[in-house]
Amino acid sequence: MTRPSLFNRLKAGLEEGISHERGELRLRTQTLEVPQPPKDYGPTEVKALRIKLRLSQAQLARFLYVSKKTVQGWEQGLRRPTSSSARLLQIIEEPALLDSLTK
Repeated sequence: MTRPSLFNRLKAGLEEGISHERGELRLRTQTLEVPQPPKDYGPTEVKALRIKLRLSQAQLARFLYVSKKTVQGWEQGLRRPTSSSARLLQIIEEPALLDSLTK
């Protein structure tokens, strides 16, 4: 089965939008509750989480896909995790966070 052309897919999407606007079609919606921004992870929080997980700096770095020097810098207070790294640390620290997104 071949996929319709981009033009045909765009046309169908626009036609659905027009039908919805006219009240002829009801679109399915899903609400997603986005969690609050992650906390600002300082050196003690990063190190405590790493120790709790029983990981070396190198292992945590590989898991987060950052360099070992980055993890060292976080733990020494030379730098702070970026917002995306902080979100990953938050998910590691609070696994239920992912469960709340799938409800």
